[in-house]
Amino acid sequence: MTDLTRRTLVKGGTALGAAAALSGPALLDWAKAWAQASPWKPEKGAKLSMLRWKYFVQSEDDAFVKLIDAFTKATGVPVQIARESYEDVQPKASVAANTGTGPDIFWGLYSLPHLFPQKCVDMTDVADYLGKKYGGWVDSAVKYGKSGNKWIAVPICYSGALINYRLEASKKAGFSKFPDKTDAMLEYAKAMKAQGTPGGMALGHASGDGNTWVHWALWAHGGQTVDANDKVIINSPETVKALEFAKALYDNSIPGTASWNDGSNNKAFLAKEVYWTNNGISIYVAAQNSAKDVAADMDHAYFPIGPVGKVTELHLMYPALAMTYTKNPQACKALIAFMLEADNFNPWLQSAKGYLTHCLNAYDKNPIWTADPKTTPYRDVAKRSLTAGGLGSVGEKAATAIADFIVVDMFANYATGRENAKGAIAIAERQLKRIYR
Repeated sequence: MTDLTRRTLVKGGTALGAAAALSGPALLDWAKAWAQASPWKPEKGAKLSMLRWKYFVQSEDDAFVKLIDAFTKATGVPVQIARESYEDVQPKASVAANTGTGPDIFWGLYSLPHLFPQKCVDMTDVADYLGKKYGGWVDSAVKYGKSGNKWIAVPICYSGALINYRLEASKKAGFSKFPDKTDAMLEYAKAMKAQGTPGGMALGHASGDGNTWVHWALWAHGGQTVDANDKVIINSPETVKALEFAKALYDNSIPGTASWNDGSNNKAFLAKEVYWTNNGISIYVAAQNSAKDVAADMDHAYFPIGPVGKVTELHLMYPALAMTYTKNPQACKALIAFMLEADNFNPWLQSAKGYLTHCLNAYDKNPIWTADPKTTPYRDVAKRSLTAGGLGSVGEKAATAIADFIVVDMFANYATGRENAKGAIAIAERQLKRIYR
């Protein structure tokens, strides 16, 4: 046993974890001490199962597996992990909620727990414990995690959806950096296509890449799906402006983006078929391993500011929830709290190489955010992100709307010419009114 005591654990792990990660026997000793001090004691004979989204950065999952292994050795609770693409986590969670059987814990996307808030274990004690210990939660995480006054999930992290772009091609097109205004972005797209180095963003059913950029475009032009009272207001002149902007981008992008999924732009960027897109940092991480020339010649940027004059980004929230049918709610709480303790979360963040962004303010100090300036923009995505409901609530209705790709399809219908603006908006309005009734 190291000289680590239960008292030092309870006083705070940030200082312990930020500077140097524990490993090997020291990590196990720490985990055992944590388990002894934890207010959540796993039920006798407890076993857990978790379904998580399939990772995009191998080293992130490696660190996750190491963390889970330490939890099992410290508590005696085996944890079975299954992985699915994040489009598939939601339907499996919904079926489990309806049938009362399935994994104990789901780690999914956006406002997943708000699809069935009454089926989620109350995580208020875990969220309060972590918030007090690690500098508080960012505002958007609170909105995603709480239903009324109760935390129905713990926001584990975000994945930033930012602009990925090539430097030399941009300079050749007359841009020393990616534009910070939407009008300039359109000129950039035109110039890049004209010189044979086009970009593109997904307009297919891409839960991450598709939803993030179309919501940004809608909000950047003042459009909204609903108002603060969840009244549908999609049919507006601002929505028309957003559609016209997106169509202009589409017309000056590489062909085929209407069928892109979340992996399409990664492949196209690494294959040097596109020179700008929106994505997490996974393209950069992959390029560092297999396309070093691309990694050296790329950078990241925030989405440009639109006519509304403020940040309107939507980033990918990954909340973890425990189902009320679990026979081991205390073990679930212990595991989720364990995941976000500094001695676990800091090395996990570093292993993710910027793909995971924290929701607890204390982790701003993690050195991953300053060691490589190309990673730094991803540090602040949790603070910059709006939530899936826009002006409206982030509850079940917003979760359904984003899961059904209503805004993505509206943009795709107009950009591809399947519908005029009036028709595309009318379809979206009809779908939204079915949800928000």
